[in-house]
Amino acid sequence: MSAISVNDGLPVPQRYGAILAIALGITVAVLDGAIANVALPTIARELNASPAESIWIVNAYQLAIIISLLSLSFIGDMIGYRRVYQCGLVLFTCTSVFCALSDSLTMLTIARVLQGFGGAALMSVNTALIRIIYPQRHLGRGMGINSLIVAVSSAAGPTVAAAILSVASWKWLFLINVPVGIAALCLALRFLPDNPQKSQGQRFDIPSAVMNALTFGLLISLLSGFAQGQNGTLLLVELVLLLIIGTLFIRRQLRLPFPLLPVDLLRIPIFALSLGTSICSFCAQMLAMVSLPFYLQNVLGRSEVSTGLLLTPWPLATMVMAPIAGRLIERVHAGLLGAIGLAMFASGLFALALLPNAPADADVVWRMMLCGAGFGLFQSPNNHTIISSAPRNRSGGASGMLGTARLLGQTSGAALVALMFNLFANHGTHFSLLLAGSFATVATVVSALRIRQPRSVHG
Repeated sequence: MSAISVNDGLPVPQRYGAILAIALGITVAVLDGAIANVALPTIARELNASPAESIWIVNAYQLAIIISLLSLSFIGDMIGYRRVYQCGLVLFTCTSVFCALSDSLTMLTIARVLQGFGGAALMSVNTALIRIIYPQRHLGRGMGINSLIVAVSSAAGPTVAAAILSVASWKWLFLINVPVGIAALCLALRFLPDNPQKSQGQRFDIPSAVMNALTFGLLISLLSGFAQGQNGTLLLVELVLLLIIGTLFIRRQLRLPFPLLPVDLLRIPIFALSLGTSICSFCAQMLAMVSLPFYLQNVLGRSEVSTGLLLTPWPLATMVMAPIAGRLIERVHAGLLGAIGLAMFASGLFALALLPNAPADADVVWRMMLCGAGFGLFQSPNNHTIISSAPRNRSGGASGMLGTARLLGQTSGAALVALMFNLFANHGTHFSLLLAGSFATVATVVSALRIRQPRSVHG
């Protein structure tokens, strides 16, 4: 491996191989957070699970990532991002086979938890690796590519699932990861650079890691338990534990010189506001993407493939709009771009909630396009703002917070879908979409509040 400096990045041939290794790994890791959504009704039937129970196929993966993301990012600072990323690829690829071989909901849930730890290893260090791969003057290009991959992969699950399900069973939703994972691992072994220097004086704080896992685990368990209608006493106990452990966790982070959860960054107003809009937007996206397949298949009687194709305009519109938004951020304030994009997003979600009783394909398609275009216009500038508003030496912490916010929003959205289906059995999708539109509306207002903030606190 050739020597590199922090600012010079990799030479061009090696840079392309390295960014391709990142792109392939992140694509499958993010994609697997949503790829099972289209097939959830089918998987639920085959594994004898209810629609609400089947949400755990999505939730288990997201939960495993959110409780381990920050810890793995911290470990990457200590032992090297390259090593964490390569281990993540191995674990992710092997557990994808485990998912495909599952013959019960319990077995598939366990497999998805293990797969989530592999995905977390990939997501925890990808931005840190990009900072090493790209020269400082071209770092924005690398961040732009990464933001586009994450945004499109988050929304493209139904499209990819439709293509796979048109020729194979749901098990191939997971088996398809194997050749991609092997290809990414070969590229990672050959092209990924090691850290120019390991962190000095940084020690992994085990109590912080435990409290981090417990805090986010209890939060998601509380949301899911409430959605599933669990015993009120158990929920109350979880709430009390969450408040106690969460408070101790945050107080500990504020005292540490190298905090696992960089809560001090929330003191930067535009950072905190941007993080809030990210949580709300991904929660709204997940509410729509998880609930719509049940409506399209169980109410309208569409096939899995037809369902996936009807959801395809969303990621296509995001793919078109995200690069445009990336260029607009140089001239237009991210708060204004975000407010416009989120207003479009909210309008599309409310329009989906108000679909006629027997909608034509066109009725669904234009609404999905509006959602995707609005989401794409908002997401890239928002991610750029989160990273650039933090001090340069805290970019890793900002990246970890960005990933945590996205996953917290997605996991909360999936749990809220289960709540809507339990409360409104025959109209779960309708109320999920109304709730999604409400989250997007709140995010629109929060994004507009950023307009008076400086465009970038740290260049």
